[in-house]
Order: sequence, then C-alpha cells, then structure tokens
Amino acid sequence: MTFADVMEHVAQAFEAIGAAVLLVGLLVSAWLGARVLRATKDGRRAYLALRQSFGGVILLGLEILVAADLVRTVAVQPTLESVTVLGLIVVIRTVLSFSLETEIDGVPPWRRAAASGAGHIVRAARAASAQDGLPAPGHDQADLPQRGEVGQRVADDR
Repeated sequence: MTFADVMEHVAQAFEAIGAAVLLVGLLVSAWLGARVLRATKDGRRAYLALRQSFGGVILLGLEILVAADLVRTVAVQPTLESVTVLGLIVVIRTVLSFSLETEIDGVPPWRRAAASGAGHIVRAARAASAQDGLPAPGHDQADLPQRGEVGQRVADDR
C-alpha cells in the first residue's frame, strides 16, 4: 500500500466522519427542538433551539469536510489543478460558514466573541436544559438563559 493509498483512506475517513456528524447532529438537533417545544409549548423558542444547534452542526461538518479535501489534495493529488479546485472549495465553504454563523447569531463574526460550530451546539443544549429547569453539566442555575434569552446571549455580548 502506497502513501497515496493511505492518504486516500484518511480522506475517506474524514468524509465519513463529516457525514456522520451531520446525520447525528440532525437527530440531536431535532431532539433538542422537541425537548424545548415539549417543555415550553413555545414554537418560536423550539425553532430557535433547533436552528442554533443544527447550524452549529453544519458548521462543524463543513470544517471536517474541508479537512478531507485538504488531505486529498495535498497528499493524494498535488497538482496545480487540484490545488486550484481545493482553493475554490475552501472559499465557497468559508463564505457558506460565514453566512451560516451570521444567520444563526444575528451579528457578524467580528462583532461577537469567537464561537465555533460546537459553541452553537452547546448554547442550544444549555437552552434546552434551561427549559426543563435543569442546569447544564458544569453550570449552576444562574448561568442558564432565562425566558426570552435563547439566541440573544451572544448578541448582548457585543
């Protein structure tokens, strides 16, 4: 087995992980949205929890898929054409990630604290825990968002 073959398998593993993150993330996001809806009977809050958590999942999945493209391009097919295609893919995914983060948070990234895709998922999970009156692991009740704060905490930190 050559180095290129090994790197192709590594790239395929990254792609499989990225797809699994998206699939599992969709299920977890739907569960969080349903949990908020059941606890509050407020469709808007449930939608915001679903949107925040799945938006974070998409961002995380995109980051993993970019890593797969990077491994494949640099280690498997290091031609000028493949590097150009990689550059275009990275630009498109970066613009998509930027747009998703702005849409999820309601503010441009430079106007808020740095947050990764995982940060969106954590905020949505905390919001879901707050709906049940249960503190999230590692947080006391005072740290939880109160009614009307779902999706507003980051915007308030500007």
